[in-house]
This record gives sequence, C-alpha cells and structure tokens, in this order.
Amino acid sequence: MIGLGTVVNAITVTAGASIGLIIKKHLPQRIITIVFQAIALFTVFIGVKMALASTHILIMILSLVFGGLTGEIIRLEENTEILVNKLKSKFKLKNEQFTEGLLTAFLLFCAGSMSFIGSIEDGIHHDPTLLLTKSVMDGFSSIILSAGLGIGVLFSVVLLVLYQGSLTLLAAWLGQFVSTQVINEISAVGGILLIGLAINILEIKKIKVLNLLPAIFFVPLFLWLNSILF
Repeated sequence: MIGLGTVVNAITVTAGASIGLIIKKHLPQRIITIVFQAIALFTVFIGVKMALASTHILIMILSLVFGGLTGEIIRLEENTEILVNKLKSKFKLKNEQFTEGLLTAFLLFCAGSMSFIGSIEDGIHHDPTLLLTKSVMDGFSSIILSAGLGIGVLFSVVLLVLYQGSLTLLAAWLGQFVSTQVINEISAVGGILLIGLAINILEIKKIKVLNLLPAIFFVPLFLWLNSILF
C-alpha cells in the first residue's frame, strides 16, 4: 500500500489542477502573477524555517555540493526534461510550459518536510494526518499553479505518487532504522531546495533545483561518516 495520505494527496492535487485548468481562461495574467509571487514568498519563509532547523550546517553544505555535482554529472535536470518532453509528445500536448509546470509542481509538493515526514509517519505509524493536512494546502496551490502553468501540474500527480508512495513503503520496511536526526537534516536540505524553487518562480535567477535533489541522499551518508569519525 502506498498509504492513505498519498492517495488523498493525489486526489486533491488532481481536483485542484483540474479546477485551475477550467478557470485558466477567465483569470487575467496580473492576478495569476501576484498569486504566484505570494506563493513564492511563502515558500521562501517555509524553506528558511526548515533550513534553520539544521544542527549540522557543514553536513548540509557538503550534501548540497556533492548532490549538485552528482546532478550535474548525470545531467538530472536535462535528462528529466527530455523524458518529460517525450511524455508531452506522446500525449500530443501543446502547452509550452508543460515541463516547467510539472517540475515546479513536483518540487513544490514534494521537496518540503511535510511530504517527507508525512510519508514516513504514514509508513511507520499508519498515521496520515500530516499528509492529509498537506493535501488541503496542495489542493489550493495546484489551482493557481495549473491556472498559470497549465496541464503539466496535473501530470505532476504521477511523480507525487511515485515519490511519496515509495517513501511510505520504504518507511514501513525500514522506518525503525531511520533516526529523527536524519529526518530533520534531510528536511533542512529540502528547505534550501524550496528557497531555490522560490527564486525560480520569482524569476530572479534560474537555479537548477532538480540537479540539487540528490543532496537528500548524501545527508544520511555524511551523518554516518560524522558519527564514525567524530
């Protein structure tokens, strides 16, 4: 089972994105722009709050650096965009912002601590409360995202289910071996990624947030090395 929380989350995002696509033609661009800016600023706040919870700043930096290098070496963002464009071509979608919409929505919905911790809680304790709360937030956010970026937001549901569902299953099997410290530090790195995403949304500078995503896998490694060496 991928977990009740993820199922409900997928339903709310699907519903929200569908509503956004319906009202897209009736919303002036200036309204979409200001709401996007509001979401981006709130995302900065959440990202900073998450990042400041870290108690191992050096591990955070090392994880981001090595994660970024890994992402660049395997060309994660570039290859993902190629894959998404093939998907777009297969379904004959003409939306120019399809890739941006899909990846922006996925990162916004899944890079935060609520997605990570909520999936683990659902897997270990069968408690979907956090994911259900997140579902309500994602549902409203997806309305605005799909109104501004199009149908790619709707397709992000597939990535959301794969990511959160995998975490829930993994937590159900190995959750007892994942410490609170690891969860907190991964969430802190996720906060940095959210800040990068917000900068992209505000069009301040293009940051390859997807190439930084492998950083979350380096956190447990560096925490383990830290425990052995120090």
